Amino acid sequence: MPKVTVDGTELEVPVGATVLQACELAGKEIPRFCYHERLSIAGNCRMCLVEVKPGPPKPQASCALPATEGQQIFTATPMVQKAREGVMEFLLINHPLDCPICDQGGECDLQDQSIAYGRGASRYDENKRAVTEKYMGPLVKTAMTRCIHCTRCVRFSEEIAGVDEIGALYRGEGMQITSYLEKAIQHELSANVVDLCPVGALTSKPYAFEARPWELKKTLSIDVSDAVGSNIRVDSRGREVLRALPRINDDVNEEWLSDKGRHCVDGLTRRRLDKPWVRQKGKLVAATWDEAFGAIAKAKPGASLAAVAGDLVDCETMFAAKKLLGGLSSSLLEGRQTGLDYDCSNLAAVNFNSTFAGIETADAILIVGSMVRWEAPLVNVRLRKAAKRGAKIFVVGPHWETTFGAEFLGDDVAVLGDLPEHVNEAMVSARRPAVILGGGGLAKGAIAPSLALAGTWNVVRDLEDGAKWNGFNVLHMAASRMGGLMLGYAQKGGIKDIAAAAPKVVLALGADEVDWSAFGSSLKVYIGHHGDKGAHAADVILPGAAWTEKAGTYVNTEGRVQFAEKAVFAPGDAREDWTILRALADALGVTVGFDTFEQLRAAMIAEVPALGVEGLADYGALPKPKRLAKVKSAQIGYPIKDFYLTNAICRASPTMQRCSAELLHGEDLAEAAE
Repeated sequence: MPKVTVDGTELEVPVGATVLQACELAGKEIPRFCYHERLSIAGNCRMCLVEVKPGPPKPQASCALPATEGQQIFTATPMVQKAREGVMEFLLINHPLDCPICDQGGECDLQDQSIAYGRGASRYDENKRAVTEKYMGPLVKTAMTRCIHCTRCVRFSEEIAGVDEIGALYRGEGMQITSYLEKAIQHELSANVVDLCPVGALTSKPYAFEARPWELKKTLSIDVSDAVGSNIRVDSRGREVLRALPRINDDVNEEWLSDKGRHCVDGLTRRRLDKPWVRQKGKLVAATWDEAFGAIAKAKPGASLAAVAGDLVDCETMFAAKKLLGGLSSSLLEGRQTGLDYDCSNLAAVNFNSTFAGIETADAILIVGSMVRWEAPLVNVRLRKAAKRGAKIFVVGPHWETTFGAEFLGDDVAVLGDLPEHVNEAMVSARRPAVILGGGGLAKGAIAPSLALAGTWNVVRDLEDGAKWNGFNVLHMAASRMGGLMLGYAQKGGIKDIAAAAPKVVLALGADEVDWSAFGSSLKVYIGHHGDKGAHAADVILPGAAWTEKAGTYVNTEGRVQFAEKAVFAPGDAREDWTILRALADALGVTVGFDTFEQLRAAMIAEVPALGVEGLADYGALPKPKRLAKVKSAQIGYPIKDFYLTNAICRASPTMQRCSAELLHGEDLAEAAE
């Protein structure tokens, strides 16, 4: 490791580190606009200038200069200060004085660094350059006159998202950053460019002019729009959530967030259930809590009570419902709303075992029945990294537009019984082979042949360096799925068994994707937050809290236990789900053993200790693989038909509706006059 000296302090830096990274290791703050830790080095803003000896007697861009043995680096000499002032002056020559009305105000790198490193006055008297606004779709608002050409957005689109939709046109003073053909950006991570933009050139269109950052209450939470469990920060004012931003977690979402997870939050205040409803003579009528509970108690369910958990439900709500059913001697619990009935006796066989960070290191990957780009956009980012490192990727399922090179082998599950020889060779010879099984494969019985192939290819192995590798992965799409499986929300025959049992009362815990026509004779009680499909089918509606309105535990598809905090209060008479279930227990004459949220969590952790430890749960070893018999033929179909409208909150969101209409269905935006 080379030794360098930074402002008189000697330190060792990793081989390949840059001078900028060496300065940061020494605790020095280096200003920058174009440099970003997760993007390639551009070296075009020149703000990170430092003085380096030995070397030419001039300031040098520290982001693009390798740190080498014996370097002496100076970060605050008069030469460096004057050079940074000059760079800042040039950056501000054409920058408009928009700070009072710019949405980036208070969170703007240019604003902060001009105060810290600028001259404090301008010597430029000529007219400023102006750039026409660009259209980048329903999520990104542009003010390209502010652009300083750092190219972060260009590099993100090309390198991380893998969709070359943003680039530079023209040269010199005429250079402009734009989307090609000025069309909307059509990928699932497009709004991350707003976070990356160091000035106010790209801002959030749905959040425009809503609030200043110092007005907002910031709450740590978990994204529930998919099963990745992205770490987010919920920003709220009063009782309204105004935006969601990603938090850095290198093991889960790095620092990115899908467009759906970021912008579905405006659906939290629309189509809300804020009072109980009871169906009378075929019509839902507003009721009191006592009347609603009385209607349920009147059914006298006894042991004939079932619970179906929705995709957005926290573990505490599911555990409270389980205790309620247990008090009535019922075990009719299910969370796989759409009819999946795979074997859940060994959770390692339905877990993403290689972890998100680990899948980047795989060198041969077979994807079965998963359109990863829609089902888990941030896992798609990891697969792209694996492909960049040389991984061979094969897909069994209908064709979709990948952002990495992949070979499609067919859309029939039977392909798994007769894979081409070159696929077998690639998987057998790989050091870290991996299988990813998605919802489309689970629905067609692909789990058994996938496990058999995993055994044939020895995807669970000890590596030469002593590390352990488990390459068998199941990619779920529901934030509640793994937590539900840990709590026993799985019947042997899936939801068909629940319907066949014809329960007198079925509790729908935010379950909006169920075909409720199969429960014709049951009293359907919907405990949820939006007037969506489940509420339309219900006989009794008990208004619950959305995920931002309650604290809760979530387990992502790799078995990572994470905790979300409460950001705002539920509207009207709506209550947190566990309190509804606790009150319902009293109405049914059942003792559940908890009266507070703390008691509920303690009881849940006592029953499932893994839910009390944040981090990866240990599900043990994979089951011993059986020999691969003949695989039945079945056409794979992907379960997600519309990326932007996958749950009740998204379907209530005007932003998600517009994204669906414009980006997926090609509809033009209708103006007010139209």
